[in-house]
Amino acid sequence: MKTYHPKKDEIQQKWWLINAEGKILGRLATEIAVLLRGKKKPQFAPNVDTGDFVVVINAEKIKVTGNKLEDKIYYSHSLYPGGLKEKKLKDMLETKPEEVIRKAVWGMIPKNRLGRAIIKKLKVYRGPEHPHQAQNPEEYQF
Repeated sequence: MKTYHPKKDEIQQKWWLINAEGKILGRLATEIAVLLRGKKKPQFAPNVDTGDFVVVINAEKIKVTGNKLEDKIYYSHSLYPGGLKEKKLKDMLETKPEEVIRKAVWGMIPKNRLGRAIIKKLKVYRGPEHPHQAQNPEEYQF
């Protein structure tokens, strides 16, 4: 039996539209990561980008469970001494809710060249409008 390797012309990439309103952050991020990697497709291969494009709208209306709004902290460093910055999830949702979803999904995909290509197929928008109507994104149901 030979090993199957998907070819470029065999890969069909669809566009999915996900409404994040009322969805729990972690559960939403896992579904997005599975779609981006293409893990539900029969031609999935871990070393080939077989995933789809994902458009997420209403990013500002996601939910989190427990005390994560106050307890979860995002760190960044400027690479200068004393350059560690902290931001709580509550503050991030007010200023950059798109980045909250992007960081949650990035934690679930590989940290290599393929992962960087995969994360570029994720489009996150704060409100209900998005500029991808020409691609005819299909509504994704959980």
